[in-house]
Amino acid sequence: MQSEVDNDGPLAGIRVLELGQFIAGPFAGTMLAYYGAEVIKVETPGTGDPLRNWRTVKDGTSLWWRSIGRNKKSITLNLREERGREIARDLAGRCDVVLENFRPGTMEKWGLGPEDIKRINPSVVYSRISGYGQTGPYASKPGFASACEAIGGFRHLNGFPGEAPVRPNLSMGDTIASLHAVIGTLLALVHRGKVPDAGQVVDTAIYESVFNMMESVVPEYADAGIVREPSGTTLTGIVPTNTYRCADNKFVVIGGNADPIYQRLMRAAGRPELAEDSRLSDNAGRVTHQKEIDDAIGEWTATLTLEQAMTELDAASVPCGPIYSVEDMFNDPHFQARELFEKVDVDGDSMTIPAIAPRLDKTPGRTRWAGVTEPGAHNREVLGDLLGIADEELDQLRDRQIL
Repeated sequence: MQSEVDNDGPLAGIRVLELGQFIAGPFAGTMLAYYGAEVIKVETPGTGDPLRNWRTVKDGTSLWWRSIGRNKKSITLNLREERGREIARDLAGRCDVVLENFRPGTMEKWGLGPEDIKRINPSVVYSRISGYGQTGPYASKPGFASACEAIGGFRHLNGFPGEAPVRPNLSMGDTIASLHAVIGTLLALVHRGKVPDAGQVVDTAIYESVFNMMESVVPEYADAGIVREPSGTTLTGIVPTNTYRCADNKFVVIGGNADPIYQRLMRAAGRPELAEDSRLSDNAGRVTHQKEIDDAIGEWTATLTLEQAMTELDAASVPCGPIYSVEDMFNDPHFQARELFEKVDVDGDSMTIPAIAPRLDKTPGRTRWAGVTEPGAHNREVLGDLLGIADEELDQLRDRQIL
């Protein structure tokens, strides 16, 4: 394992206490750690974060954990015991950021809420992720990504008209909330840099993070009475942008909605008369005649393999893309050139995990170590070196199942 001495990330020197579990809180911690923050992750003694056992497990540890637990120092604390909470408070007093994603009210019940920590650390940035936020009538509801994606508006728009809304095979709401929490945390740290000791609370809700993605649906409803509905593979009000089947039963996504791009697309498709048709010279006209345009493009792609269609479209400078599986990503030279796959050492074996964007040319993020196998692997380093707890007491705390 590389040490903090090897850390040249832009967040080096920022210490984060991560009290979350599962996805939303931990992925925010992963982002901060990737760019150099010292993240101390608190796990439940014995079992650790439940994510350690989710999805594909190898040698007793989830492959996902190796990615989401990267660069973090793992300690164990039983927060249901007062001594465990005392240690957590001591740690929070020595951190720049406290990150948590428990149900609202839990941290206050444990004496670890923002006001409790501010009394000992006024400059702390206290970053919270929950399903529905810390206030309002839904605050106490359990907030998993699936439910929050639904109430936040995403599920209503995802799918085909008249059919049950579709979810992607990912917990998108959690990840989007993580990104919002990271943005909020960094904004609060920037403010604290301008106003010394000005800590604050960052309140991130999963459903609001999803709501942030809703583009123009609010003004369209408020000012025009329009409720945007699901539209399958198309994008309402923008034509052409769709998914088209090729001769080899593969699909190509084509975005030809800008006026000059549309003209190039139709010429490439062998339909110059549609490129020059005055009815279709702008997006409004193309929306009116969407079926005619989509049918023409679909008839053309049906005569070509995916590779042939992509070659023609690239030659015409028309935005297009194949629909990739993870296997396709691994085999794509662009993914490889952009170094989107990182090799890490896991107990002497090599493992591949995804790199994290964005790319910084002066202070890039990187994986310094994979998620550690044993919960509490850094108990002595963190609790002994940082808090000064003697080895004898650490052993006693372990025996009492507080560690």
